[in-house]
Amino acid sequence: MGAPLTPWLERRARGHPPVKADPDILLATMAKADEKLAAAQRDMDAGFPGEAASHAYYSAFHAATAVLASHGLSFSSHRETIGAFVRTLVNTGAFPSGTTQKLQKLFDDRQIADYAIQRKIEAPAAAEDIAAAQAIVEACRTIIDASIAQ
Repeated sequence: MGAPLTPWLERRARGHPPVKADPDILLATMAKADEKLAAAQRDMDAGFPGEAASHAYYSAFHAATAVLASHGLSFSSHRETIGAFVRTLVNTGAFPSGTTQKLQKLFDDRQIADYAIQRKIEAPAAAEDIAAAQAIVEACRTIIDASIAQ
């Protein structure tokens, strides 16, 4: 088994140079993305679109985190992580430009689902979120697989 995630993150937090995450960490992070995507679909099927939207966001977030880790990057907040993902991967053409809007919608819908009192996520929006998350996770998986194969 590779190095645990916590020391890797602590090393980054102390300002050490970027170090590519251990393949086991990348695979575990992608497994977490898959778990959240499955939970999103389960919640949708059970009639809980808000929970589905929240899980869809976390699925894409974990996948984005894994790709950034494969580049030796980690961040302490969701906004920093998404911003770095856009700068590092979307703006450079590794992901389609529409990925930025998908990530933003996922983030916004998760905020509504988790924190809003007078607004809620309806089923059509949650279905869009699941589809967006699935596309992001699959694209991230391609990059992670290539990174591990090197």
